[in-house]
Amino acid sequence: CWWECKLVQPLWKTVWRFLKKLKIELPYDPAIPLLGIYPKSLKSAIPKVLCTPMFIAALFTIAKTWKQPKCPSTDEWIKKLWYIYTMEYYSAAKQNKIIPFATTWMDLEGIMLSEISQIEKDNLCMTPLI
Repeated sequence: CWWECKLVQPLWKTVWRFLKKLKIELPYDPAIPLLGIYPKSLKSAIPKVLCTPMFIAALFTIAKTWKQPKCPSTDEWIKKLWYIYTMEYYSAAKQNKIIPFATTWMDLEGIMLSEISQIEKDNLCMTPLI
């Protein structure tokens, strides 16, 4: 149900859209986000470092709305992902590992900011003028 439910599919499609923007090619397979089973053909560890927080944020977002008759929000997913990103940043800073952190997360940060900006524009356009 966490994968095939029609209400959660838009969120999973968004996650995979982010992966494509990051040039991470993963099959659209529930074993990857739900069980953490990545294809053996994945050569670099960087995709796992980025994918795992994305999947965790998606799972938390789905769990939060599970008993409600609505789709998990992309906005909520991005907020959770941003929180994870922030915690990773402070952890890297404390350990003096900012360069590896920046190398890994830089592209995802840009995609998240772009998506947040688009969501805010969409919400502004939908607000009725008084």
